[in-house]
Amino acid sequence: LAARSPSRPFPFLQRSQQLKRSAWLAPAPHRLNSSLPVNIGVLFVPQQEAWVVERMGKFHRILEPGLNFLIPLLDRIRYVQSLKEIVINVPEQSAVTLDNVTLQIDGVLYLRVMDPYKASYGVEDPEYAVTQLAQTTMRSELGKLSLDRVFRERESLNANIVDAINQASDFWGIRCLRYEIKDIHVPPRVKESMQMQVEAERRKRAMVLESEGTRESAINVAEGQKQAQILASEAEKAEQINKAAGEANAVLVKARAKAEAIQLLAAALAQQHGSAAASLSVAEQYVSAFSKLAKDSNTLLLPANTGDVTNMVAQALGIYTTLTKPQAVKTQEEMPPAHEEPQSPATPVLKAEQASSS
Repeated sequence: LAARSPSRPFPFLQRSQQLKRSAWLAPAPHRLNSSLPVNIGVLFVPQQEAWVVERMGKFHRILEPGLNFLIPLLDRIRYVQSLKEIVINVPEQSAVTLDNVTLQIDGVLYLRVMDPYKASYGVEDPEYAVTQLAQTTMRSELGKLSLDRVFRERESLNANIVDAINQASDFWGIRCLRYEIKDIHVPPRVKESMQMQVEAERRKRAMVLESEGTRESAINVAEGQKQAQILASEAEKAEQINKAAGEANAVLVKARAKAEAIQLLAAALAQQHGSAAASLSVAEQYVSAFSKLAKDSNTLLLPANTGDVTNMVAQALGIYTTLTKPQAVKTQEEMPPAHEEPQSPATPVLKAEQASSS
């Protein structure tokens, strides 16, 4: 041994040193029990820890936090359990889904020791047992779901794993508080197909939204045209009603004005010398109308004696007398009989003028 160089030890020593170095560099697992204290008779137990004491190799009691007294050499602290919440990293594992897709899944497990006695004597390595149980439960639960449901039902998947772990770890004095899936790794080809599916789904949504927008736009345009036509028809109806009402009012006003004019004219004719005034007015209007014949039309119908103004006036007076004669006869029939007056010399002249005009 002394002849060998200190820089090159024996092979088995070199192997042991490498194992020690790899164990020192690797992350140390979280153990439920820490280093065991030495029994010196007077012990101070920290808070949130439970020390399991054996007397002569048999379970004796569990020390509470605070000051405790033990018998040296007879009592031995066999297990130290931490009552805090413990976090365990579940290693990455492969699982096959219902549609035969292989996934790589890792998670995080949260535990707490509820019964230090069961945790000490119920299972040899509680951390290892719970980790293996979480992995097997994860595989069995993933085998019941398809790939699409795995991403949608992660919460229900975590809850099912927690329930399965609690049913088995109840005899170990350990309770699983929650389990969280940390990451899910999908094969590259499946990932590409999923990406294509997502793109197709987004294009489908875009086309559906565009078609719905076009439909809503067409409906809005049709509704607008309908409302515009309704309003236009109502406006036209109101306009026609107003126009008809205006025309009716105008006709009534004209009729009333004409009636009042006729009443005034009748009252004027009933006065003394009213007939003479009417004859004069008719003659003037006849002459005025005859003077406008050449202005209104190119075709003229002229009497034979155009230059005889006296004959024209006599014709106009004859027309007026003919129109007023039936009313005068009716008035005389209604009036009581009176003494006859001598016929005026103008009567034969009027009759001769009427005959000549006819």
